[in-house]
Amino acid sequence: MRFIKALMGTALVATSLVGGAATAQKAEFINILTGGQSGVYYPIGVALSQIYAQTIPNVKATAQVTKASAENMNLLQAGRGELAMALADSVSDAWEGNEEAGFTRKLDKLRGLSGTYNNYIQIVANAGSGINSLEDLRGKRISVGAARSGTELNARAIFKAAGMSYDDFSKVEYLPFGESVELMKNRQLDATLQSAGLGVSSIRDLATSVDIVVVPVPVEVVEAVGSEAYQPAVIPAGTYAGQEVDVATAAIPNFLVTHSGVSDDLAYEMTKQLYENIDSLYAAHNAVKNMKLENAVKGMPVPIHPGAERYYREKGVIQ
Repeated sequence: MRFIKALMGTALVATSLVGGAATAQKAEFINILTGGQSGVYYPIGVALSQIYAQTIPNVKATAQVTKASAENMNLLQAGRGELAMALADSVSDAWEGNEEAGFTRKLDKLRGLSGTYNNYIQIVANAGSGINSLEDLRGKRISVGAARSGTELNARAIFKAAGMSYDDFSKVEYLPFGESVELMKNRQLDATLQSAGLGVSSIRDLATSVDIVVVPVPVEVVEAVGSEAYQPAVIPAGTYAGQEVDVATAAIPNFLVTHSGVSDDLAYEMTKQLYENIDSLYAAHNAVKNMKLENAVKGMPVPIHPGAERYYREKGVIQ
């Protein structure tokens, strides 16, 4: 009798272990590739990870700090993330395999999930530097974002369109937003170019510490870039402390991108929960408050993921 009970106990333990293993196997991971902590991508990624962890069963979601757009595309291609934020031109360059932008081959696994909000080229100078225009940047010290990041690729495009190159500056630093701001506070840099949503925390921090000038990017320079991704835009007066007038610049759309290895069901849920909990995303940062379902697939540089497409067809976004 004891022997039979022992066998039954062993069977129950084995069943429990098998059941536990099956449950564990059902868990899915969503690693969201963002950018630096002082940018806009990161708080959005954190908000998304919280939405997904709370609304998609058996999902573990995290937000990873990265060097942003270009690195995010390479990580997605390698399967080292399930979702990423990236600028339109970086996504397009990755899909095309543009070597000048740092992509040695076509990243053919990329798939689109949704459009989000616009980045704005924000060139900010110390007020005492004598910089009031792009031309005034010649001979000055500037940070252009992490090397081969989306921001740095934007910087190359804008300066080229303005008839300039990095050789025109006395010093060029390749630094994330937060580090660039710290150097400006210490008068070790004259200016920083940051491609981000309006009200980015790094520039808000700088503007409350030192007097700044927001340098305009004229419409003719934006048009000279020669890319549909770059559109004339305005940084409204009052966006940053001490900025008393509207400032002309360029805007570039941002996209949420996934990859072909993500299942259709998971991509569907990521898209659905994104839009059914959009208010939580709006609360994460003012930059995303213009994000709308009807604009989700406009200008997407890569094929839409079939799971996301299913959701958009249900909602009538795609006919």
